[in-house]
Amino acid sequence: MKHGGDLGEAIAQHGGAPSDWLDLSTGINPCPWPLPDAFAVDVWRRLPSHADNVALLAAARAAYAVPEGVDIVAAAGTQALIQWLPCLVENGAVAVVGHTYNEHALAWRRAGHAVVAVDDLATAVARGRHVVVVNPNNPDGRIFSHDELRQAARAVQRNGGWLVIDEAFADVDPALTAAALCGDLPIVILRSFGKFYGLAGVRLGFAIAAPALAERIAEALGSWSCSGPALAIGAAALADRAWATRTRESLKAMAEALDGALMQAGLTIVGGTLLFRLARHSQAAAIHARLARHHIWCRRFNDAPDLLRFGLPPDEAACERLITALRSG
Repeated sequence: MKHGGDLGEAIAQHGGAPSDWLDLSTGINPCPWPLPDAFAVDVWRRLPSHADNVALLAAARAAYAVPEGVDIVAAAGTQALIQWLPCLVENGAVAVVGHTYNEHALAWRRAGHAVVAVDDLATAVARGRHVVVVNPNNPDGRIFSHDELRQAARAVQRNGGWLVIDEAFADVDPALTAAALCGDLPIVILRSFGKFYGLAGVRLGFAIAAPALAERIAEALGSWSCSGPALAIGAAALADRAWATRTRESLKAMAEALDGALMQAGLTIVGGTLLFRLARHSQAAAIHARLARHHIWCRRFNDAPDLLRFGLPPDEAACERLITALRSG
């Protein structure tokens, strides 16, 4: 599944300006953390300091429930980490549990590893020295338990491999994180700041791992891997726990409203998270085209033509716009 958020294809085919479109192709919170009117001017003028990085990592450690004995590393988005990790491990086959975000397989393949697409963790550990799993999964929201992940990590440990767990959408339920497993197992957890906080343009992500693995990742990223503004915004937003709690409740209501709109149009909800919903319809391609004519962009899948993925409409008016378009001929 390709990364979303680029309206260029939609506009090229169906016209309009970006402001004309209701973009439901991403899993980004449409109601972002409220940026202050201005951060201190100096964060734009100077190199990020050690203190800036320490403040960010402290806020991230608390927000992501990272225990003592486990380290956390900041990067300019999880995409940078996805591309670096395959270069830091011993060569060997990597099993990617899918159907999922396709940048994982692409990055490992580009780094020279044999990539095996599998459907479950049991098959993954049997076929791969390294294993990649997205939890909760994108696009179907499938969740693996801590026990399943622990067993998989022990299996790859025996083979000298790593278990990479992409928790890009785990902010919707803090109990999902496997950070507590990292201390004595070869697990690297990826966390994405931009999706839950609705600030994807900040380009901020994190790797959580045992100290030796985290140090290897940090050395690969080098100095000043995150901009000063990203450090400042990330530290402030991650420390705003009251906002996060309120947001989880509002996302639940927004997801329920989206489910209602889709089901009214005859689509069946088959998965997702509080930031996106996966729906099935035998005429999914026609629905995608119809919505595009109304300048509404959702995600379709070449290898699953009966499925569509919808991000959250930002407000009631946008939800009504979607309902109207779904009902149109």
